[in-house]
Parts: sequence; C-alpha cells; structure tokens
Amino acid sequence: MLKAGIVGLPNVGKSTLFNALVANAQAQAANFPFCTIEPNVGTVAVPDERLDRLTELSKSKDTIPTRMEFVDIAGLVKGASQGEGLGNKFLANIREVDAIVHVIRCFEDDDVIHVSGSVGPSRDAEVINLELGLADLSQLEKRRERLKKQMRTSKEAQLEDGALERIQAVLENGGAARSVDLSAEEAALIKPLGLLTAKPIIYATNVSENDLADGNSFCSEVTELAAKEGAETVRISAQVEAELIELGDEERADYLEGLGVSEGGLQSLIQATYRLLGLRTYFTTGEKETRAWTFKAGMTAPQAAGVIHTDFERGFIRAQTIGWEKLLEAGSLAEARNKGWLRSEGKEYVVDEGDVMEFLFNV
Repeated sequence: MLKAGIVGLPNVGKSTLFNALVANAQAQAANFPFCTIEPNVGTVAVPDERLDRLTELSKSKDTIPTRMEFVDIAGLVKGASQGEGLGNKFLANIREVDAIVHVIRCFEDDDVIHVSGSVGPSRDAEVINLELGLADLSQLEKRRERLKKQMRTSKEAQLEDGALERIQAVLENGGAARSVDLSAEEAALIKPLGLLTAKPIIYATNVSENDLADGNSFCSEVTELAAKEGAETVRISAQVEAELIELGDEERADYLEGLGVSEGGLQSLIQATYRLLGLRTYFTTGEKETRAWTFKAGMTAPQAAGVIHTDFERGFIRAQTIGWEKLLEAGSLAEARNKGWLRSEGKEYVVDEGDVMEFLFNV
C-alpha cells in the first residue's frame, strides 16, 4: 500500500485533517508546536461512486473499496535540515512516504498560534520547501563525494553523477528534484537516495468554514505557487471535516448545503492524492462482492491480475473486460456477454481506468 505523508508547519491543521481522514485515528490535535512527535499512520477508503452503482447492479452482498495510507508527520520548522525542532527525525519520516500532501494554513484565527506570528501561505510553503531542498542538497553532496572514485571505472557511476549534478544545480536555485527530466536509468540509479523534493506533491489549502465554497486571497496565493511548480491544489477545511465526523447523513448534507458546498474537500484530497501516486482502479463484481482494486497506470492485464493474487499473474490466460459505464448500460454481465460487449483481452492488454474484469488462469 502506497503512503502519502501529510506535512506542514506546526498548527496548520495537519493532525485535525489526519483525524478526519481516518475518522478514528488518535493523532493529538493540540494547539502547540510538536504535539505530533511519532508519525501517525492510517488507511482510508478511496471514495468512488462507481463502486456503489456496480454493487447495486450485481446485488452484491459486500462492497469493498480500495484503500491508501496516510501518515501524519509532525510540523517542520525553519532549520529542520540542521535538526531544529526534531527536524532530522521528521525529515526521515518524510523520506519513507511516496508522495507529500503539503497542508498550508489559509485561515486567520487569533486563538490558534502561528509559529511565524502571522498567516503567510507563500512564506510558509517556502520554509518547508527550503528545508526539504537543503536536506536533499546535503545528501546529494555526500553521495557525489562517494561516487568520485567509482567514476574512473564505472559508466553507471558517471551516469548517476551526471543526473545528480543537474539536480544539484536546480536545488541550489530553489527548485525541486522532481522538476528535473531524468531517463528511466537515471531515475532508477538515484531512487535509493529517497530525495525529498523528488516526491510528487499536492498543496492542501486549509480554510475556515466560511471560505470553503469560494476560497480567499490566501488560497489564490497557493494556487499561483502550485501552478509554477506544475502541482495540484485542493481546498479543504479540516475543522469542517472534524465536525462532519460527528454528524449523521442528513445533518451532514444540511450542514454542507449551508456552507454552499457538496463536501468538505476530504474526498477531493483523497482522490487527488490517489491520482498523484499514479494509481488507477479496476473492479470485480458479482453476487458475493463488488470490489475496487488498485493498480499502477500502465499495468498489463497479467500484472493487474497479480494485484489480486500472484497465482493469477503466473497462470494468466486471458481477461474478460468491459468498461464500467458500458456494463451499467447493458444491465448485467450476462446481457453484456449476449450483446458481445464483453471483450477477451490477452497478456499485452493495458488495463484502463474503470475496467470491470474477470480473469481466467491456470492454477
């Protein structure tokens, strides 16, 4: 299961958001810096209305969504790359995740302390990004020093050093490693370094309930920043999400309607993070269960079958496949088969987002 790490300055709403994400998580959401010292980990269901519609179609007894993992990482501060504010430990926690959700405070509240004394989204983002970049530079310089001797005899070492040299130039100018174009071989060589700025990032603008529908000038600031990086933004209200946990379905709908939104942003964040990690979904459906399965974009049918069980990939013969919308149009798998809409795909087939699949394999 791939992990997304929730990062940001202290008191931006990370732990409140994490608690809302996993509903029953026990992350401490207290109003002082470093209240989260050990990373909290929770798995969340990825919202998907297609799953419910397929369940209804097949009259399935069980519905099983796909899931992903979020890690609540304690607040970073200026100087984290030199160990300030337990920085080394926090940076190590970030190194272990696959993607970063960078929560930025976009609300004003005199009752919630801001470590810099005022709300400033661009400044706050820069503090985090700078510390991640400095940590990468330090690691990169040490690695290049170790490569010097190997470069005399190893073409692989020369290739790695060339990639690191290009990344170093970008980092020294305040950029991120993820913006550097690398060949597949170069990317494989530097992957063990776990560079922090190489990880894909999404900015989550945390707003008050009054700004959830339309955002505010702070959100615009973050959107502009993200656009320069080619990153995505999602507007959320951690406080609204915390309130929603306590409400029933009808009360929840009324509350959100009063705010002028259909949801508090949490579903959008989960789905955006899922996409950010290059994840896709296919379905299996029947009377017993309808289930969503996670696969990496570009996987072939045997690889996707291996997500269910390695035996499926090893003994793969073929897959019966239909798009979820086409299946709903047919009304049932039997009718889709009668209409000739159910396709038989072989080992070279690249699975599409939203495919409904049935695998045939040798044990």
